[in-house]
Amino acid sequence: MRRDVFQAIADPTRRAIINMIANQPMNLNAVAERFDISRPAISKQIKILTQCGLVSIKQQGRERYCEAKLQKLNEVSEWVEQYRVFWNQKLDALEDFLAKSADNK
Repeated sequence: MRRDVFQAIADPTRRAIINMIANQPMNLNAVAERFDISRPAISKQIKILTQCGLVSIKQQGRERYCEAKLQKLNEVSEWVEQYRVFWNQKLDALEDFLAKSADNK
């Protein structure tokens, strides 16, 4: 199954994992300890994040560490930005219309 960054951020648990490891890599057990769901469920979420390119797993001795790869979030930022521009233009036009309507009264 092909996954993309939008799928990754659609789930609140995955967003929480990204936030957790954004500043420093954490081992899988440390990540799992912070959630009230099973270790296999966390592993599934991390697998999805890995498939989406937002997390990489690095082996250090016996531990596996999750590291955030936040560059892929640029896709989301660019997508959101086009709509921010669109809505700003619409709201500016509405503001101009309301100002002209008020002047004509």
